[in-house]
Amino acid sequence: MSMIYTADFVYINSQFQKNQAIYVLDGVIKEIGPRKQLIEKYKGIAVVEWKDKAILPGTVNAHNHSFQSLLRGIAVDRPFLEWRDQALYRYTPLLDEEAIYTGALFAFGEMLKYGVTTVSDFFYVHNGGIATDEAVIQAAKDIGIRLVFARTMYDWEGAPSSYQESVAEAVDRTRQLAIKYQGDSMVSIHPAPHSPHAASPEMIKAGHRLAKELNTPFHIHVAEETFEVDETLERYGLRPVHYLDSLGVVDDSMIAIHLVWLDDSEIKLLGQRKTALAYCPSSNMFLSDGVTRIPDLLEAGVRISLGSDGACSNNRISIFEEMRMCSLLQKVTRLDGTCINAKQVYNMGTKAGAEMLQLSTGEMKAGMKADFVTLDINDLSLSPKTELFANVVYSLQPNAITDVIVDGKIIVKDRSLKTISEQHIVNRVDSLMEKWKTI
Repeated sequence: MSMIYTADFVYINSQFQKNQAIYVLDGVIKEIGPRKQLIEKYKGIAVVEWKDKAILPGTVNAHNHSFQSLLRGIAVDRPFLEWRDQALYRYTPLLDEEAIYTGALFAFGEMLKYGVTTVSDFFYVHNGGIATDEAVIQAAKDIGIRLVFARTMYDWEGAPSSYQESVAEAVDRTRQLAIKYQGDSMVSIHPAPHSPHAASPEMIKAGHRLAKELNTPFHIHVAEETFEVDETLERYGLRPVHYLDSLGVVDDSMIAIHLVWLDDSEIKLLGQRKTALAYCPSSNMFLSDGVTRIPDLLEAGVRISLGSDGACSNNRISIFEEMRMCSLLQKVTRLDGTCINAKQVYNMGTKAGAEMLQLSTGEMKAGMKADFVTLDINDLSLSPKTELFANVVYSLQPNAITDVIVDGKIIVKDRSLKTISEQHIVNRVDSLMEKWKTI
């Protein structure tokens, strides 16, 4: 299928340009150029003209837990461990395939409306197999979002049994999914040993080995809370990053999540090894985790993307929101308005996230997947238009997002989901909540 898209502005080469058009063929951007020239060159190709709109890349949510959208609003205003026990652990026994599928539809639908075209879902409610994993993947396919399925490898005996697997089980099941979806342009499978706290040394090393075998990154929560640092110091005599390095897993295949509590030596080592970070500023604030040292990590050479984390620890799941939160949180923590800028956080939420997930998206250029969004440039949150880019990062409201295209297909049109109706999703969530009341 081929199509030409045009709008008042298109974000190309780090700036909004006028009178441009995008030629898309089979879900891939084939050419971007002057509107008149491209329409003349590809005569007969259908043209979608968006008046009073701007086109820019869809955002990349580099870390989410889709099922947690079902738990939003539960156990708010609690310390981390109370939140974990009262929300996650309390409701985990109710998370069957139906609930997992509903939660994923819910999370992915909301993200799409907020301009997320790719999500990395760090999923760990396996229930002793891969059926719930497949439920998440099916939800992504049904609604039309690009999915990196970060299949969690978890063997801490203090967690709910539905999270736990042996090392062999985790490797075999993750590999099985990776083989099944190999070559699927909409689904990628990555190993994700949960954390130094919840994955044994053997599990972490197995996840790293499997990532090398599959030629993918691996994902792992690192140093989110002070208790995790204290635990690795007590158990191994090392801080978290140095402990992981002793296992031989700190390299350019590692996507660390959070990295809140690091010392200078850990930051230096992460930079030297060209590791990546999926930073979740709103979640870190909501759970009172602390503040990750983003300017220091950038200076050291760490690659940084943005994630929303789960919707019960944020409680929004918009990467445009995380761009703003990242910048403001760093500025106020450093008391320095220049320590990070709009271009940096915008790239974290688009291009950088795609690159570290090894996906050809996050930019408007030939050869990239046709994943992009349109904004209503007459929305009050984007005025004045003379400062359009700054307003996208610092003042954009979700109602300004009008259309979302993923893999060349229109998934959101005129602010409404086209693949699965919002009312259908809400009805599923409401029905599930009613069912849970009786259990």
